[in-house]
Amino acid sequence: MSGDLQAKIVIIGGGAIGTAVAYHLANAGETDVLLLEKSQLTHGCTWHAAGLVGQLRGKRNLTRLMQNSVAVFDRLEKEAGLAIDWKKVGSLRLASSPERWSEIRRSMSQAKSFGVECEALSAAEAKQLFPFIETQDVEGAAFIPGDGYIDPYALTQAYAKVAKDKGVQIKEHTTVTGFDIEHRRIVKVHTDHCSVTCEKVLNCAGLWAKRVGEMADVSLAAGVVEHQYFLTEKKLKFDSSLPTLRDPDKNFYLKPDTGAFAIGGWEQGTSVCWQSKPPLEFGHELFDANYDRLELFAVPTSERLPVLNEIGIQTVINGPIPVSADGEPIMGQAPDLDNLFVACGFTAGIAASGGAGEAMANWVLHGDPGMDLWAFDVRRFGNLHAQSGYLGKRAVDAYAAYYKIHWPGEQTTVARGLRRSPLYQHLKEAGAVYGSKFGWERPDCFVVNNVKFSESLSFEHKPGYFETVAHECRQIANKVVLIDQSSFSKFELTGADAYAALNYIAANTIPVDPGNAVYTQLCNENGGIESDLTIIHEATNKFLVITGSGFGVRDRHWMETHLPTDAQVNFRDVTNSYAVINLCGPCSRSVLEKVTESNVSNQAFPFLTTQHINIGDARVLAVRIGYIGELGWELYIPQEYAAYVYETLFESGQEFGISNAGYRAIESCRLEKGYVYWSADVGPDFNPYQAGLGFCVDLNKSEFIGQQALQQAAGKTPAKQLVTLSYQGFIPLHGSEPIYVNGELGGAVTSAGFGHRLWLSIAYGYLPGDFDKSSTIEIEAFGKSYKMDLGQRCLYDPKMKKLKR
Repeated sequence: MSGDLQAKIVIIGGGAIGTAVAYHLANAGETDVLLLEKSQLTHGCTWHAAGLVGQLRGKRNLTRLMQNSVAVFDRLEKEAGLAIDWKKVGSLRLASSPERWSEIRRSMSQAKSFGVECEALSAAEAKQLFPFIETQDVEGAAFIPGDGYIDPYALTQAYAKVAKDKGVQIKEHTTVTGFDIEHRRIVKVHTDHCSVTCEKVLNCAGLWAKRVGEMADVSLAAGVVEHQYFLTEKKLKFDSSLPTLRDPDKNFYLKPDTGAFAIGGWEQGTSVCWQSKPPLEFGHELFDANYDRLELFAVPTSERLPVLNEIGIQTVINGPIPVSADGEPIMGQAPDLDNLFVACGFTAGIAASGGAGEAMANWVLHGDPGMDLWAFDVRRFGNLHAQSGYLGKRAVDAYAAYYKIHWPGEQTTVARGLRRSPLYQHLKEAGAVYGSKFGWERPDCFVVNNVKFSESLSFEHKPGYFETVAHECRQIANKVVLIDQSSFSKFELTGADAYAALNYIAANTIPVDPGNAVYTQLCNENGGIESDLTIIHEATNKFLVITGSGFGVRDRHWMETHLPTDAQVNFRDVTNSYAVINLCGPCSRSVLEKVTESNVSNQAFPFLTTQHINIGDARVLAVRIGYIGELGWELYIPQEYAAYVYETLFESGQEFGISNAGYRAIESCRLEKGYVYWSADVGPDFNPYQAGLGFCVDLNKSEFIGQQALQQAAGKTPAKQLVTLSYQGFIPLHGSEPIYVNGELGGAVTSAGFGHRLWLSIAYGYLPGDFDKSSTIEIEAFGKSYKMDLGQRCLYDPKMKKLKR
């Protein structure tokens, strides 16, 4: 093959993911597709994958993705006319500690809300399914009959055969070497044999995804680490229906093989390979076995499976596998280029391939994956996550955490301290317990004298920070606090067309006059919520857009690609230019009046307005808004003045009992106030009317994105609507629990927590739009049912008197 070729879509990488995308594109009728593989199909890491298939994940749509994979496996053998060795024998997961049993019971509740068949078993029942296990210390087990295992090589070949039979071209032994890029688009793919003119490109390069991304100046947080498993001697006898086995407390997984077991683990201290950029010449190869690391999971495995003490190890497989900076796959349209799509970083790529291939085909063909996949979205990462040192630490940690207990509210402990606000040291000395978000150190809460605090986390009981957060919420409700929110993502839009452009992408009306702010959603053509943010009209032809710390890459990408192409707008990321201090609580006005000459009365400075004011000698932008539900201001401060402003406010507030508060208090207060969180309560799958945000939609303004769909939705009973449920006192709710209406499954919890001002456990969730409001509503958590009260969307100060006083 030489010279120039042409294809509408080029897929780079011939592993399970790349061939699955080709398969789904072909099935959708798109066959002008060329798949390029530098060696042979499966020769990256697919060939040495174990091939376990598990469906249950922590989020509904992620579980749907895995369920879609199983649906493909169920039909693929017949479609391809090739055996794929799909063994739907089920999976057994053991709990070897009370804490793990809590985690598994939570997962089983989630399974009900996600539509995954799952059974709770005793230790004795688990042994009946898997007779080789020693049941000492087994608290219980979960069995998912729809899981199993599959032959990765045969699966990949079957995907490829169906795709080729329908017209997709697959070129092996063809290495991508670079790209021609014009106007944010790849127009030509260069290889060692030819060049290919194209319209769209998919980076499914597996181990080499980061290297391929760099060829296009696209940074990907796709790491590569060593992973080992071993095959026992073929001396075992068992029925072909023996399920797969996972014992996360013993840190191993097991797949039945012919007369043997394939056993692997997620041990501490694995190695990063080639700084996550393997050489292009690396291929169908393995590393030498590392028996010190192997022992870390082999010894605990033999405790659970005494039969291993009677047979030997036949083979050790030690090869490179992809692991992203957070351990989840990386999917979607790269924000740097308009026609580059990414599907990489799959630690469980075999199991995900069928569903991921379908989602990517939808993304490429229709601009949407068919469901909200934010947890996998490439835009959840920024350039900092792709830095080799940072990525290596996070990838190794994510690998080792695969089977660790994932406590509610836990924080990563590696690669910390990178991004700090100017207040970091002040707050650390004040007792800040820091969490991490998008590389930022952010105060979760503050340890103070005479308030109980520990770092313990729990599934079924109050966490160690419970009393600390309760104290902060009381301060917010009764006195005044300062909250460092400098990690907000902030964008400045200027230019003659800035107003019209923002008004076109926002569902709400942008204030015409400077000195005003608006809360709004940015919707897609279907009315789904792509962004949930605040827009500040700071000055003539100058606007600030404020969004969450982790949503900046995504929201910027959405805005830049949907602003009118002919608009005269300058777009600038000013996140690192401004610190943000939230001054809030009933005494906040009194504190502010002592340090500014400006009139900050309610009449002079009403809710949703902005002013440039002096605090002491520092000029700041004050915005009368917040995510707390109390009187307050968000203060946007040039970084160099932030510490001074903080000190000035704190000194001024001494007579009013001023203190600090953190993000856990914010979460408690926003649940009481009915405020939604994008990616949990709202997202592309839901429109503002379903979420109770119809007040943020102005259907009568000039044309805006999603207007037609929202006009159709307005005034109609939605298929689903977001409701607020509460329970007097504490119950252990964390999200994704099933909600029952008169005994029938009605929905699932989107977010939940404890409202300290109201002393209520609060849960949000979507229920059928036409459900009877007098129904009995219950939430199941950890095997118990709790009767919930259906309240207003806003439980705290529903008439907004506190906020607007």
